[in-house]
Amino acid sequence: MTIATGFTGGTLDRADALRHDPAAVAGLLADPSSRLLLLDAFEPVVDGDGRLRWGDIADAPPGAEFVLLGLGEGRAHFAAVEPGAAPPPPYRSPTLFALLDRLRHGEAATFATARALIDWHARHPFCARCGHATAPFRAGWGRSCPNCGAEHFPRVDPVVIMIAEHDGRALVGRQAAFPAGRYSALAGFLEPGESIEEAVAREIAEEAGVRVSEVRYVASQPWPFPSQLMIACVARAEDDTITLDANELEHAMWVTRDDVRAALAGEPGAFGAPPPYAIAHSLLRAWMEEGPSVR
Repeated sequence: MTIATGFTGGTLDRADALRHDPAAVAGLLADPSSRLLLLDAFEPVVDGDGRLRWGDIADAPPGAEFVLLGLGEGRAHFAAVEPGAAPPPPYRSPTLFALLDRLRHGEAATFATARALIDWHARHPFCARCGHATAPFRAGWGRSCPNCGAEHFPRVDPVVIMIAEHDGRALVGRQAAFPAGRYSALAGFLEPGESIEEAVAREIAEEAGVRVSEVRYVASQPWPFPSQLMIACVARAEDDTITLDANELEHAMWVTRDDVRAALAGEPGAFGAPPPYAIAHSLLRAWMEEGPSVR
């Protein structure tokens, strides 16, 4: 079963072949029908129907660099990178929280692509090999160094996000920065030389002191803060003893499917659920709906 997660379902054709044709990209930038994604300090501008708003290429700031997001409805769609702009903050402001709740499914995917790419360009204006200033190429999907010839491309950082299951209950935790009452799945970055399964087991053991096995994949989601791939999994816990790492979590606990059902419905109960655009929400729903007989 395919699970629809937040920031997925984009409808633009990414048009990879065009990225290798600078003349074609220049022609699209000169085409009056081409559209530019409107952003307000890296946050999406959304209409009353939960759709992204688009402007003209001429709306870009002077000297802007452009990223071809893709083709759709017979025209090209771009995002602009302002030269010298500081990268956006990695956290989500209250305004952005509200906007993400309003964005339609596929629209959020387009924003996620643009946000991740703009962040990457803002953070990588210089060559990691020689330190020289770089310039965008491949329609904004890379940067090249005119000094040493190195080519640099956007990176995606894999993150495992998971719940451990024991005796029909799921392990959830909260960080101090979460809104009051909210709990979520545990999460952590994959480390070099590590498989997804090994990362799941290590992170749960480190954060909650719970040993797990039988890790199974559920779904994935891009997370553009700044550019991560969330890999959702469920694992079987050997026991339910929690030994909390207070540097990582404020609290962790075991919850039942009824607890999860109430949380996802927004009802008073054991905890508050993550927002619908977060894959932790989708992961908890998938675990709730599969029933206790599924392992």
